[in-house]
Amino acid sequence: MVAIGVAAALLAALCWTLSSSLWRRLPTSLGPAELNLLKNLIALTLQLPLLVGAAVSLPAGPTLLLLLSGVLGIALGDSFYFAALRRLGTRRTLTFDAGGPAVTAAAGSLLLAEVPGPQQWLGIGLISLAVLLVALQRPDPSAGAVNEMGLGVVLALAALGCGGAGALLARAALRASALDPWLASSLRLAAATLVLLPLMGRLGRHLRRPRPRPKTRRWPLVLVATLLGTTAGIGLQQLALATLPGGLAVALLATAPVMAVPLAPLEGDRPGALGVGAALLALVGVLLLALS
Repeated sequence: MVAIGVAAALLAALCWTLSSSLWRRLPTSLGPAELNLLKNLIALTLQLPLLVGAAVSLPAGPTLLLLLSGVLGIALGDSFYFAALRRLGTRRTLTFDAGGPAVTAAAGSLLLAEVPGPQQWLGIGLISLAVLLVALQRPDPSAGAVNEMGLGVVLALAALGCGGAGALLARAALRASALDPWLASSLRLAAATLVLLPLMGRLGRHLRRPRPRPKTRRWPLVLVATLLGTTAGIGLQQLALATLPGGLAVALLATAPVMAVPLAPLEGDRPGALGVGAALLALVGVLLLALS
């Protein structure tokens, strides 16, 4: 089961990396929260059969934790993330996940009695160091004006805090029940969508506006980004959280910034030797976690 959890976490990180790059390049006038609502509606529609089939057998306590996890991690966290993505670019926004392993591991030790061993701490440290090295790379030239960088950092930190809290609540819920990870993902999405529904009117008005010129095929980008990041990514995240301690799962999920290095040229960004070194350092950290 550990191998399955490691594979799920790494695949989730890859899905989020690819979807972030797609969202970054999407031409749209939607605000971050409206864009979040749109992708949640699409993903929830695809996963609705899971909720309908299991609605009568959901345990109350874990379900409540998952719903709260969805509000914090998806409704709030993803909205902050989209706002940061526009200001910082893909690679730098993903880099702020570097704080995820340390925060979640510390919280897991205090609240869930999950204390990583020395080798696991070393793996977490190497992954965190790798993504911090990625942060030291020159900023994405398309990331926006310099005066937006400060706000982008604040938004990215808010996304990190909300995402970490959501992951910890989801881990607690999965530990306390035998809920299927994909069903847990659908419950989190349902809660996030419900909280964002008041924005439905504004979303509808934006979607009815004339398309920008030159016309760009936006819907294929939206669908692919949603399938990768929200449907596959969150489902794989839940599987990782169900089979690995919270700190280890988030450490593996935090490899997304390193995975963004090979994709950087697509945004006009050149990682250089430091970026390649960070990727190799992260690989060693992942191997330490997988073999522990």
